[in-house]
This record gives sequence, C-alpha cells and structure tokens, in this order.
Amino acid sequence: MKYKRVLLKLSGEALAGDDHFGINANTVADIARQIKEAKDLGVEIAIVCGGGNIWRGVTGAQMGMERSSADYMGMLATVMNGLAVQNSLEQLGVQTRLLSAIEMRQIAEPYIKRKALKHLERGRIVIFSCGTGNPYFTTDTTAALRAAEIEADVILVAKTIDGVYSADPKVDPNAIKYDKITYLDILNKDLKVMDSTATSLCRDNKIPLIVFGINDPDNIVRAVKGEKIGTLVEEE
Repeated sequence: MKYKRVLLKLSGEALAGDDHFGINANTVADIARQIKEAKDLGVEIAIVCGGGNIWRGVTGAQMGMERSSADYMGMLATVMNGLAVQNSLEQLGVQTRLLSAIEMRQIAEPYIKRKALKHLERGRIVIFSCGTGNPYFTTDTTAALRAAEIEADVILVAKTIDGVYSADPKVDPNAIKYDKITYLDILNKDLKVMDSTATSLCRDNKIPLIVFGINDPDNIVRAVKGEKIGTLVEEE
C-alpha cells in the first residue's frame, strides 16, 4: 500500500446519500463496506465525520442564533454520524472506537492522542467526533489537526463531488476539474475544498489531500492504494 495510516474525512452530505438530509442507512452501510475493504489491506484508518447532513453551525448563526451555541449543536451532529458509521462497521466485524473532543462517557471515549494512537496500532478504526471541541472551527480543521497529531500519511476527503473544480460544477457547467493543485492555489483562488484554516494547517504540516467522489463504490480502496482518482492537493 502507498499509505500506512490515513485519515478519512467524510462529509455529512455523503452520509445522507440521495435523501440529502439526515442519515441514509444504506449509504452508510456501503461506505462502511468500502472502509472495511481498505482496512483489510493492512491500512490504519481514522475517520472524521462532518455534520452538515443534520446541522451546520454557520447556518444557525445566519438564522440569528448565538454562534457558539450553533456550533456546539453541529458538534453533536458529528457524534450522531460517528455512531452511525461505528455501528455499520461493527456489523461487519470491524473493531472501532468513537472518540469525542467533548466528554460524553456513556457514548464515546474522551479524545486523548496517545489513546487514539494505541487504538490504531491495535488495528481498530478510530472515529473522531465533536470537532476540535471548540466553536468557530469546522470539521475540516479537525481533520487537518487530527491528521497532524496522529501523523497520518494523507487525508482522504470524500465528497459528493468527484474532485476540486474551478467553480461549483453543480452551478457552473463550465467549471474545470483539477487533477493536481497546490495548497497555495486553493487559498489564492478561494476554492471551496476545505476552509482556509484547514488548508493552511495541511500546508504547514505537509499533509497531502486526495479529494474524490464517494459515490463510486471503490474509490476509498483506490485512494488508499495510491491510484490516481479525484484531485491531489500538495505542495510543488
């Protein structure tokens, strides 16, 4: 395998499937199957789930909510998604641990870096929930931060769009897809891959990103193998 340890960032929208809201059980089960196939190749896998299929803190703030409260609601949404992914993986016989940046002992272990590393070394899939535990930070930033902490070789960004485009391909039919792009280009062109904080963190820590579409049933395995799919983001 090209990568020994990967961090998989699953967008909330990816877990909603064709429902476009909430958690689609069949979609989550299919994603879990892909993750198990990748793990069976001998790769250590950590996961960060977004929460946009249930709640977005930014949207709540735009509706007039106090931003911190809205963001904490979004963190709770990531726990729900994490539990759904955990349940699907364990139904396939995969050992998992759900770790939370906000303490909720009846549901998840508190996030401790050394614990996360020990779980990975023992062959368990680790699912990080509740973001960084702080408002004003997205799950994109969480993915970049946790990837740096566990020394992941790459961040696999699974989206409903199959790569990085010059504009939103759902809106602009003339949008151009990039096979490879640098962090600096993403920041300068304000491309909506990850937020600027996450992109800068990846750049500073030299963590490559592979952005790909989750709809192809084999993309997670292909990405882990190092096949050319989606868009590769790294420094020149």
